[in-house]
Amino acid sequence: MSQAFDVAVEVANQAGEELLRWWDRLEEKDVRSKSANRDLVTAADLAAEKIIFQRLQKAFPEDGFLGEETGARNLDAEHVWIVDPLDGTNNFVHQLPIFAVSVARVSRGVPTVGVVHLPLLRETFTAQRGQGACRNGTAIQVSATTQLANAMLATGFPYRRHLLEDNNLENFNRLFLQQRGVRRMGSAACDLAYVACGRLDAYWELHLSPYDVAAGGLLVKEAGGVVDTIVPGGDWISGANLLAGPSQLAESLRTELRKGRGNDYPSLGDR
Repeated sequence: MSQAFDVAVEVANQAGEELLRWWDRLEEKDVRSKSANRDLVTAADLAAEKIIFQRLQKAFPEDGFLGEETGARNLDAEHVWIVDPLDGTNNFVHQLPIFAVSVARVSRGVPTVGVVHLPLLRETFTAQRGQGACRNGTAIQVSATTQLANAMLATGFPYRRHLLEDNNLENFNRLFLQQRGVRRMGSAACDLAYVACGRLDAYWELHLSPYDVAAGGLLVKEAGGVVDTIVPGGDWISGANLLAGPSQLAESLRTELRKGRGNDYPSLGDR
């Protein structure tokens, strides 16, 4: 394994330890809203991202950095780290155990390292380009499900769904009666990690940001699945919409999502 992989696992676990120090201890002063009342940031997010940034800066001073809370630095660098220190902040605030640290290294636009760490559930999902994906060190694969009728899907909705015409509710309603179940985990990183290990069969969402998907998308690809924009061939890291899953099922999901819409899908990162 590479130094970048080892450091990514290390910082994800260190950030997870920091989150657990805040778990069940947040006070009202530690939580505030960002762009919408549903879009929260906590003192735990900020503390965890600081740990990640400082460690990565020390290990890879020439690399760029894109963090959900502290923004962008040196994005023109050959290697850029894309980080969400607490994916699932609403779950964390409400003491629901599904939240994750997401750390990815992207080299010339291609993810090469991805780690999704679920601190409270004690699960660490890892991938390195060309070397497969693992959960807690054991190799994982996407599910073998091929039919929507047998599929457990996952999706999510943008924070500003009351203001966005394309808020994914139409897609949810159309797919609701065609599959075994739909889950809304509240963490895109967790959704993608669960697709990678076959717990969920496929996932789609609109209005995403790079730090939501960079690490988890690599997990799915290295676990034998496909990750793409809904209109095929786009930039799934920055394109703000994504579908992921085993190849045949993903294509069936794509067909349903594009019914009546063709190429009309948002490329907005407005969550």
